[in-house]
Amino acid sequence: MGSPKKTLVLGASENPSRYSNLAIKSLVSRHHPVVAIGKRQGEVDGVPIQTDHPDLTDIDTVTLYLSPENQQDYIPYILSLKPKRIIFNPGAENPELAKLAKEQQIYPQEACTLVLLSTGQY
Repeated sequence: MGSPKKTLVLGASENPSRYSNLAIKSLVSRHHPVVAIGKRQGEVDGVPIQTDHPDLTDIDTVTLYLSPENQQDYIPYILSLKPKRIIFNPGAENPELAKLAKEQQIYPQEACTLVLLSTGQY
């Protein structure tokens, strides 16, 4: 396993059947620091789900669990965090945001966070 990567899970949910919930649990179990933002406040494995745009620093990865339509309000915020990469999980693919990310030297990756974690590619 590489060094811990501070990760923002965008589209976080307390619902245990949601992939964002599974991703938070998987990230926590692999000792990655996690920040979670969702529509409703809550908590997953000790990680509070926030509903605002907190001031964050040192974000390595933003992993998206929002449809492109629901990403619109977050685009300036995501780019302002200057993450090293943005993971577009299945259903979150967004060519517009990927292009903007590339222009700011942020790596857009269409992948599944859970697969990357389970195969040691995270």
